[in-house]
Amino acid sequence: MYFTTFGQSPAMPLDVVRHENDVTLRIDVPGVDPEQIEVTVDRGILTISGKREEERTEGDKFIVRQRTMGAFTRRMRLPETLNAEAVEASYDNGVLKVRIPVLEQAKPRKIEVRKVEVRQADDHTELAA
Repeated sequence: MYFTTFGQSPAMPLDVVRHENDVTLRIDVPGVDPEQIEVTVDRGILTISGKREEERTEGDKFIVRQRTMGAFTRRMRLPETLNAEAVEASYDNGVLKVRIPVLEQAKPRKIEVRKVEVRQADDHTELAA
């Protein structure tokens, strides 16, 4: 399973974890109001965008400024094995979780191996499953 990412943002480091029934993306977005995060899927492209508002008052003079502020976007092409119609997103403690179910036909399945019996008839051999 491969994700092609576009617009990689240092403000949005992520993990992608495959489970038996789904794929979960965990994206660090600390300090971002969940109301400012948007998750969309369009023609197989998952887009996560948001905005971190700057905390600044008049007269502030920064000594060190390393936190990224403003808008950010991350796009990923979803594999055809995932159900883009059933994407779910949740936010907890600065981490956005996006869950994408694996399509039923893409799930691993066990194939039964049946024993083949050979029966001898009078003058020919038959295979029976």
